[in-house]
Amino acid sequence: MAKVVVLGAGVAGHTAASFLKKKLGKHHEVVVVTPNSYYQWIPSNIWVGVGQMTIDDVRFELKKVYNRWGIILKQAKAVEIHPEGDGETEKGYVTIEYTDGVRNGEIEKVDYDYLVNATGPKLNFEATEGLGPDKNSFSVCTYSHAAHAWENLQEIFKKMQAGQKQRILIGTGHAMATCQGAAFEYILNVAYEIKKRGLTDMAQITWLSNEYEPGDFGMGGAFINRGGYSTPTKVFTESIMAEYGINWIRRAGVYKVEPGKAYYETLAGEERIQEFDFAMLIPSFSGVGLTVFDKAGTDITDQMFAPNKFMKVDANYTAKAFEDWKAEDWPSIYQNPLFKNIYAPGIAFAPPHPISKPMASPNGRQIFPTPPRTGMPSGVMGKIVALNIAEKIQGATEHRHKASMSKMGAACIVSAGFGSFDGLGASMTLFPVVPDWEKYPEWGRDMNYSVGEAGLAGHWIKVILHYLFFHKAKGYPFWWLIPE
Repeated sequence: MAKVVVLGAGVAGHTAASFLKKKLGKHHEVVVVTPNSYYQWIPSNIWVGVGQMTIDDVRFELKKVYNRWGIILKQAKAVEIHPEGDGETEKGYVTIEYTDGVRNGEIEKVDYDYLVNATGPKLNFEATEGLGPDKNSFSVCTYSHAAHAWENLQEIFKKMQAGQKQRILIGTGHAMATCQGAAFEYILNVAYEIKKRGLTDMAQITWLSNEYEPGDFGMGGAFINRGGYSTPTKVFTESIMAEYGINWIRRAGVYKVEPGKAYYETLAGEERIQEFDFAMLIPSFSGVGLTVFDKAGTDITDQMFAPNKFMKVDANYTAKAFEDWKAEDWPSIYQNPLFKNIYAPGIAFAPPHPISKPMASPNGRQIFPTPPRTGMPSGVMGKIVALNIAEKIQGATEHRHKASMSKMGAACIVSAGFGSFDGLGASMTLFPVVPDWEKYPEWGRDMNYSVGEAGLAGHWIKVILHYLFFHKAKGYPFWWLIPE
């Protein structure tokens, strides 16, 4: 019997665990270690943040699903990895610390034959002074953060209804933050809710981002086929924001947030302040901070992880000028090069380089988005890692399943307002996610599969996908037929 341990139960981890158990059945053991008792469908946190869904609409208890599947759940956080074991055991193991309310703080060693590091990101609020829901801004990165943001947004609405003009600031809260798409989706939904209440004249809504141009989204921007024309995502994004009466500030690196004030430096080196009454600013991401030890107890974390604490995989991490990076430098199987039985799909893996061009102010502050690895790409990575491990256990000698972001397409639907008949969604597909300028020298991507439209249909697709992916995540009949 082989034992596969999955760290994390987000999109990549939960997907990996589900396919591992489906392929391996009762003959092998699948263990999931996660500090949370719930699975959450993160894309719908946006709707929690504007009161259109409740917390329970976007989550479910993992234990019920894993009991039905035969997966062992340990509600705990991973602390250390010992890939070679130690003086007492030859087998690799992870040290975990329980968070389940019963065994809080209890330490356990969990051995494995294969390890999947799908821990996702640490929300690195402390990288920006004063940032975060416990300090001077709000977040929609978790369902509890989103619910907290909605509680406070309602107070802003009441003030506007009482005739007080309010300043709303939404965007990135760090000079190298990613996940601009989530912030963009949130600002559109907030603007929609304000318009629905007839309060547009009482609101000043501002988009604040580290993107060189709006629509960069950490992917260096893109061109999409729209109405027969190749349209930059800059135009696509700016036109939607203009329609909603949103002002935008680009090329901004936020470095401090005080009550009612966001301090930022521009790419030109200017120090500025943006005042607000309500701010939702996305933090930077880092790895969760696992420590790795060899058999002798020597710390080898820096050999396994990049400085940003994300795990190294089968990518080319050789230092190069941005212009010298190639599509082939991106990983395809997410296998750690040092220990071949360890994999890191989703946000947990270290990208080999930025997709957006690195930029720095005259003062040396780097101001550009880091690569996104959320949603559809994370699900695809989790699936192919699971399939490859299952086949290895069953005797395969090679990895048959690959999913490089430079050869992978992605579909994204951005909600721009929740309404059955007047809602709006912006639908966009890109192929590939990482531009391949050698294969597609004109646009970097295949324009036959890079398209975008906005309309009511996009909203309905977003709602349908919410329930479809919950069906998949809960393991209901034929769940495996629903694509990532």
